[in-house]
Amino acid sequence: MVLSSHDKINIKATWDKVGGQAGNYCAEALERTFAAFPTTKTYFIHFNLILGSAQVKDHGKRVADALTKAVGNLDDLPGALSELSDLHAHKLRVDPVNFKLLSHCLLVTLACHHPEEFTPSVHASLDKFLATVSTVLTSKYR
Repeated sequence: MVLSSHDKINIKATWDKVGGQAGNYCAEALERTFAAFPTTKTYFIHFNLILGSAQVKDHGKRVADALTKAVGNLDDLPGALSELSDLHAHKLRVDPVNFKLLSHCLLVTLACHHPEEFTPSVHASLDKFLATVSTVLTSKYR
């Protein structure tokens, strides 16, 4: 999937608005994912998954940091996420469907927190971005 210049503007502008809340939003999206898709919990059996868990918040921060890195490297997502792709492909072996589920929950979370800014155009750009990130993360599974 190719991100257009318009997509890149939307993605960067949205992530700028998210700012310091990225870790909290990603943790909230993880909690949504676990609630709506309980099978995703199987990859986190070593976590305390209660609402507001410090482990989920920490993982949300790691997800946010990876997405922030991706936003800063929109022209080279495979290079920017190579290490993370290796980790998921060779060690964690997370079912690729879970990236789509988390992406969906992150979109819902962002729409809830930023309804005015979450226009159809922004939604489409963020959806394309998260799909591209998911593709990159699973590219080394083959």
